[in-house]
Amino acid sequence: MEYAFGGLAACGACLFTNPLDVVKTRMQLQGELLSRGAYSVLYKNSLHAFYVVAKNDGIKGLQKGLVPALWYQMIMNGTRLGLYHFMENQGWTHSHGSVSSVFSIAAGAVSGASGAFSASPFYLIKTQLQSQSSQTIAVGCQHNHTGFLSAMQKLYYSGGITGLWRGVTASMMRTGVGSAAQLSTFTKSRETINNLNILPHNSWKSTLAAAMLSGVAVAVAMSPFDVISTRLYNQTLDRYGKGVYYSGPFECLIKVFKAEGFFGLYKGCLANYLRVGPHSVLTLTIWTFLRETKFEGST
Repeated sequence: MEYAFGGLAACGACLFTNPLDVVKTRMQLQGELLSRGAYSVLYKNSLHAFYVVAKNDGIKGLQKGLVPALWYQMIMNGTRLGLYHFMENQGWTHSHGSVSSVFSIAAGAVSGASGAFSASPFYLIKTQLQSQSSQTIAVGCQHNHTGFLSAMQKLYYSGGITGLWRGVTASMMRTGVGSAAQLSTFTKSRETINNLNILPHNSWKSTLAAAMLSGVAVAVAMSPFDVISTRLYNQTLDRYGKGVYYSGPFECLIKVFKAEGFFGLYKGCLANYLRVGPHSVLTLTIWTFLRETKFEGST
């Protein structure tokens, strides 16, 4: 049941935030391994990127990759939030009767990495579909998939079952860090708000405030890993099945830092926050509502 609650909450959020994910992906791929000034800036900022994508790819272009994105959210967050709730129920996130920041971070990281591994093929396809665009605004490698199923088939035929999990290490790092920041911040913030009686105890207002704080933590902590994941998932492979640009997350980190500087690791950070913020708020609010409604209904 907790798996379903977590997955449904994330899918509900994804319907609203997927356009921001498309924008974020394009901005992260823009100027790949090129220093500032050495490439044409097609997407000046998040709002401009929205306009450019809508103008060239149509309004539907802002929802590219929606199907695999929904599957990714269902499986990843179902696993992540369900596992984290299990750890909460076992008392593994508490110490001496209150929430432990250290234990919460560890539980969030483990549950996030587990979810990322489970759903990695969908993240791979989502990224490649979101990067596809008309030639005039194309950034990064263009894979020319015609849809979700054709992409799945093409990737399976070219790399086998293991090929669907390429880049999973970076995704596990990304989601592990993001989940640790999100769930630990949310849990601790909500407990603190309740203890201080700033807002009505365990109300939607306290949940919303805690979720907003967790969104900031996620965006700051996860952005570099998000850039690395996007680059690894979107790169093409040579005839030996190796990435043409990066062999793994650490080489990607070094190459991006050397070529694009520190801020290259934060490309699309604002778009990422604009996505993660509402996504965290919607996911955690819906998740908490579903859980507490279930518990109230069973008493």
